[in-house]
Amino acid sequence: MGRGDVGALGVALSLLLVAAAVALSRWQGLRLEASMLWSVLRAMVQLLLVGAALTLVIDPDRPILASWAWVVGMLAYAGDVVRRRAPRIPRLWRLAVGAFGVTSAISLGVVFGLGVLPHEGRTVVPLAGLMIGNAMNASVLVTRRVVEDLRDRRAEVEARIALGHTAREAAHPSLVTALRTALIPQIETTRAVGLVFLPGAMTGLILAGVHPVDAVLVQAVVMFLVLGAAATNATVMALGLPPRLFTADHRPIWLVRTTEH
Repeated sequence: MGRGDVGALGVALSLLLVAAAVALSRWQGLRLEASMLWSVLRAMVQLLLVGAALTLVIDPDRPILASWAWVVGMLAYAGDVVRRRAPRIPRLWRLAVGAFGVTSAISLGVVFGLGVLPHEGRTVVPLAGLMIGNAMNASVLVTRRVVEDLRDRRAEVEARIALGHTAREAAHPSLVTALRTALIPQIETTRAVGLVFLPGAMTGLILAGVHPVDAVLVQAVVMFLVLGAAATNATVMALGLPPRLFTADHRPIWLVRTTEH
């Protein structure tokens, strides 16, 4: 087995770690054994399918448009995930997809437009996936937190509107709270990288035999991309939520608690 080459045997042996997790769950009576096994099976099937598809998409002989078409598909799916996490908010899919589009244009525009990384299929799809995935988490957090905070501050918001504030002005404290909640985890992750944990991209490159310094530089680009994308996407989402939570004449539309699907 060469450097970075895991192979089927390596994957099979790594399942011993899953078996340990299942055994611990059974020992402690957590009743998570079936969920763990199903998650592992589903993840393996999904990863194999994605790997096969990516082999075709990022082939150097294929046009770069194939990679960008994959990115467009990820944007649409991520928007649907956000919509399903907050199903009571009207027109949320359009807002989420628009936010992902803005974030992608800015983030990937900097990385590829300024030549930080080569504009190739092997870089476009993985980087877009990292960016969209983390931006999606921030979007879900900010969306749900805005709704919850507006509900908690109902009297305060209605008093602001009664005093002549616009819906956006009345909702501003809730937007700030939601943005802080959504971004602090990513900020803390960025702050602790390298000291508390070694991120996946860097670890994977080192395992594949890349020089540690080169792996660190790539990881730095990835971390900065993720932080910028999360901040941009969460901000666009927060700014776009008031028109969906208030009527045109600034009356609040109070939503029941959203449920996760």
